[in-house]
Amino acid sequence: MKNIRIIIAAIAILFPVLCQAQDWAKFERYAQQNAQVTVKPKVVFMGDSITEGWAKEDPAFFTDHNFIGRGISGQTTSHMLVRFRRDVIDLDPKYVVILAGTNDIARNNGDISLENALGNIISMCELARANKIKPIICSVLPCNYFFWRPEEKGQEKEIIKLNVLLKEYARSAQVPYVDYHSAMKDENDGLPKKYADDGCHPNRNGYELMEKIILEYL
Repeated sequence: MKNIRIIIAAIAILFPVLCQAQDWAKFERYAQQNAQVTVKPKVVFMGDSITEGWAKEDPAFFTDHNFIGRGISGQTTSHMLVRFRRDVIDLDPKYVVILAGTNDIARNNGDISLENALGNIISMCELARANKIKPIICSVLPCNYFFWRPEEKGQEKEIIKLNVLLKEYARSAQVPYVDYHSAMKDENDGLPKKYADDGCHPNRNGYELMEKIILEYL
């Protein structure tokens, strides 16, 4: 009986952890908010912690323009592609703004080539267009030090390479390309402190510059 109680207690502790682990793409992160959307949004912003932080740092930018943020910290393009239907297509926006790739380069989900990261973003654009949603591709923001992955080196060069691929695809597919990188980088291809306290995630000044830039496309 004692052993059974121990097993039951262990299951009670581990079950939530196992369930969370199974939700690899974090479908449940915005499930409740998605169910509460009653007005078709003009724009859904799909992304990682940069997008998630944007909605938290300046929520008025989103509510005032009928925008919705669907960023999840740490996510790669693979995560975003898997949840694209739930968090974008099902909301039926006019536009989707895709800002992704930083965590692929940081190898948050293991090794992935730049070409495969690009392929995931292309797939999101194709899914959007198939559902009459206009995709907008954003450059990866500059960053020359991943503080959560300090062993990674040369990421600023990989970011530039991915941005070249994104820009080339956008031109060939006639998808708008938003170049945050050129507007925000410093002389070392990093994100200066005036735009990001930690060198990767924009602060209020950084987001305000991004807002000024993206509104030209919407």
